[in-house]
Amino acid sequence: MKIRIFLFAVAIAFATLSCNSGNKTATLNESFETELLQMFADAKDGDIIELPEGNFSLQRPLILDGVNNITIRGKGKDKTILNFAKQKDGAEGIRVTANNIVMEEFTALNAKGDCIKVLDATGVTLRNLKVGWTKMHSPENGSYALYPVGCTNVIIDNCEVFGSSDAGAYVGQSKNIIVKNCHVHDNVAGIEIENSTDADVFNNLCENNTGGILIFDLPELPVKEGKRCRVFNNKVINNNVKNFGVKGTVVAEIPAGTGIIVMATNDCRIYNNEIKGNNTMSAAIFSYDALQKPFKDSLYDPFPGGISLYDNNIERGSGKPDGSVVFGQMFTAMFGDKVPEIIYDGSVNPKYFDNYGNIKPESRICIRNNGNVEFVNLDIANKGKNMSKDISKMDCELAPLNEIKIASN
Repeated sequence: MKIRIFLFAVAIAFATLSCNSGNKTATLNESFETELLQMFADAKDGDIIELPEGNFSLQRPLILDGVNNITIRGKGKDKTILNFAKQKDGAEGIRVTANNIVMEEFTALNAKGDCIKVLDATGVTLRNLKVGWTKMHSPENGSYALYPVGCTNVIIDNCEVFGSSDAGAYVGQSKNIIVKNCHVHDNVAGIEIENSTDADVFNNLCENNTGGILIFDLPELPVKEGKRCRVFNNKVINNNVKNFGVKGTVVAEIPAGTGIIVMATNDCRIYNNEIKGNNTMSAAIFSYDALQKPFKDSLYDPFPGGISLYDNNIERGSGKPDGSVVFGQMFTAMFGDKVPEIIYDGSVNPKYFDNYGNIKPESRICIRNNGNVEFVNLDIANKGKNMSKDISKMDCELAPLNEIKIASN
């Protein structure tokens, strides 16, 4: 393995000056940036790019394309800081199209668009990173801090993610995913798994977002039928930040005070989570129809099925539900300040029924043992005609899903 060590005289000089003086301001040095860009452009398969200690301002994106087995390594989350606040070109801070990519031990801040984007890669490890925007709760912030799309074997581990105007730690149209040990805060959506298959989301702290954890399937995307997700052992606490998402996006519909939402996906298990202090709803299971947005995707299944919500520690927040978005307005109109902690919209795909009119066992929605909580089945397909608060009708059990195992680099 060839190692290209990115430690040259000017880098060391500026890093030493920044650290020794206690200066927290990013230093703009065009020679540093030029050589760093060249390191990325010249990277060969198997290279390790070592980033020095310091707080560095960058005006252009860092791009890796068409190389494999690359490691980008800093000196620690709070020691190597790449700040894109003065970015003039490009839509991302770091953009990578490379198999077996590892990024670790540095901070990436204030990109013009997404902070770190990885496309169509097999083998993605993002660990011990600090990524986001220092201007909190601004719709001018980029959409995604961590953004692997179309990838296989994705590990996001021990990252701090904040400030995203869409989702902080987002994995979309991918398969074999692990998101663990992360602190995700002050985003619109904390963690989002979208149109993806086989994901484990565990041991994360999601706090002070608009919504904590979202598992979505959306129409009009190349990869469809997301399924098999386990969400467990997470703390989803006090996610009451006013929604600052861009109008027209799906996440802009999420009311502040949302814990976990599962929408239009299949085969999810949500268990052993601490879901507390969320003022609007703790956990929700929706069809895409609940958004009342038209779609033309004939292959898209807008209904959830095979969802099990069990053994969670749920406590309602002490504040008022958010009535500033359509969802919140609907809930507060129906329930006032006491929106049920668990909401199911009641929509079922006709294909999920057997010949006797019963929902097939593998397609049921099962809810049990989540404490002393209120529940409602909204029955939106029938405009609430058969709305029910009887949680005993949801008492069932689904087979467990297999653990996701990925060899880390």
